[in-house]
Amino acid sequence: MPDFVYSPAMADNDAILISGASGCIGSTLARLLYADGRALVLFGRNREALDKLAVELPGSQVLTGDIGHADTLAGTLTFPDRLAGVVHAAGICEGRPFEDSDPAIIREHLEVNLVGPSELTRLALPALRAGRGTVVLVNSLVGLYPWPGWIGYTMSKYGLKAFAETLRLEEFDKGVRVSSIFASRVATPLQAKVHAQEGKEYQPDEWVQPETMARTIRNVLDMPRDAELKDITLMHQHYPRP
Repeated sequence: MPDFVYSPAMADNDAILISGASGCIGSTLARLLYADGRALVLFGRNREALDKLAVELPGSQVLTGDIGHADTLAGTLTFPDRLAGVVHAAGICEGRPFEDSDPAIIREHLEVNLVGPSELTRLALPALRAGRGTVVLVNSLVGLYPWPGWIGYTMSKYGLKAFAETLRLEEFDKGVRVSSIFASRVATPLQAKVHAQEGKEYQPDEWVQPETMARTIRNVLDMPRDAELKDITLMHQHYPRP
């Protein structure tokens, strides 16, 4: 299907770009925002899945690119003139203790979970500045508290936190807000894979639901301009407590 053409007439409804839009969290968020009447830019590497979602959400723009190969993105993406937000919902998670790790697995986590999001944000900066937009980074509790057995994932999420802090400082006076959501486990197909790697039974109802994550992101995007939700910690209901 042809790419959606952004019109200046939509300036009162600046678009929100969702990276990882065909994934569980991304697609759930896209449907929620679309129901609110928001203009959308759906970004990911699976064109077929994105086109299918765009048919469901008519008028959405589709952009394809591989977040894991950041150096291929420049010059290949055409953004709207203004963006109300960029949401980074793409990512990978492979269980691997440090002694069993290798440079390739660590590098892949850094590329997909950190380098790719930072480059996509850099390319979208002019549109974000024009729309005084909000960057939302879906992080993890391991970005705050390391967890053994997930070396590449933990390194990438700690780096994502540092990226968010730096971006906020540099873009504050240009009107761009930055928010990180440090989430515990979300009931997605990726979470089912993680449980299989851990040798544990997967019960989706025990974890944060994709709809809850999507509503949290929407709340961040809808925050009035007099405030900024800097960091959000989102825990599942049965998260261990003292």
